[in-house]
Amino acid sequence: MSGPAAPEQRRARIVRWLLIVAGALSLALALVGMVLPLLPTVPFLLLTAACWSRASPRWHRWLLSRPRLGPAIARWERERTVPRRAKLTAIALVVPSMTASIWLVRNHAWLPWVLTGVAVLVIVFILRLPETRDGA
Repeated sequence: MSGPAAPEQRRARIVRWLLIVAGALSLALALVGMVLPLLPTVPFLLLTAACWSRASPRWHRWLLSRPRLGPAIARWERERTVPRRAKLTAIALVVPSMTASIWLVRNHAWLPWVLTGVAVLVIVFILRLPETRDGA
């Protein structure tokens, strides 16, 4: 028997599975971003957490239980802040990776300038993130 709630339940199931898949794809991109200089890791991890927090408490808990990633993601969800050390580490990783990328495309007329602009925007974005009060 399907009542008026059946289409809503079906839609909710579809949305749940789409969020789970989107979170998994975002996690895969974050992992690839750990080794590719032009692909950011943190935004994809935060997208994974956002998707899974709405779709699957189990997968969200799994992500938060990762020793290297979980505490930072949990802090972001709770406080929307980033430790100063994490910001400095991010900048310290962005600069050499973008420099290498710019060097690799140095023979193109406009691409090095685009990458330089992207690098500046990323660094400004990182610097503007609110810092954790305790400095941890």
